[in-house]
Amino acid sequence: MPPHPSAPMQHAVVKSSRVDVGIGTGISAEGFQSAGCRVLGVEVDGRMAEFARSQGFEVEIAKFEDWDPAGRRFDIVIAGQTWHWIDPVAGATKAAQVLRPGGRLAALWNTFQFPPDLAESLALVYARILSDTPFSQGMFAGPDAYAPIFDKTSDGIRRAGRFSEPERWRTDRQQTCTRDQWLSSSPPLAGSTNCPKTSSMCYLGAKVLSSTLLETASR
Repeated sequence: MPPHPSAPMQHAVVKSSRVDVGIGTGISAEGFQSAGCRVLGVEVDGRMAEFARSQGFEVEIAKFEDWDPAGRRFDIVIAGQTWHWIDPVAGATKAAQVLRPGGRLAALWNTFQFPPDLAESLALVYARILSDTPFSQGMFAGPDAYAPIFDKTSDGIRRAGRFSEPERWRTDRQQTCTRDQWLSSSPPLAGSTNCPKTSSMCYLGAKVLSSTLLETASR
């Protein structure tokens, strides 16, 4: 997963202490920590937790909905490319419980929009080798393909009854991505760790529109 750009992150970086839900490799937390914020990761996978710790992050192993904050309160709860794995109502309720008054929940996603012919080819490849991932279901078609995830997130925040009306921010950028650059960024993407080592995708110089979307609400 490529790093989230600075523009939407600025909406979440003004606070000082945060919980990173599903910290994973720490790629979403890096920018916050570099900006002087204190970051605590909550990660359900023990292996990913150990990796994040090796990168200098404090991590507690737990499913976020069941995590015990032991009375601690935070300024912001962030989730970079992970909130779709969280129960939308239980997760928002837990976030409200651990946030200080005025705290913020911020869920971020990167999306990709390839040229139509390449997007179709990639979807066919992923359907063959990773049929149970979003990439086999048209997720290279840009942010509109993620609309069900965003709507589910917003609905969960509303149903929790503890936050203001959710806001949505979007930042677009375009870059040329070579075959090797895409393959080097694929392993952190959900599901790609199951990709057979013998599989490959051959394309060069594709222009990729990448969008970062931030779903956020104040307590």
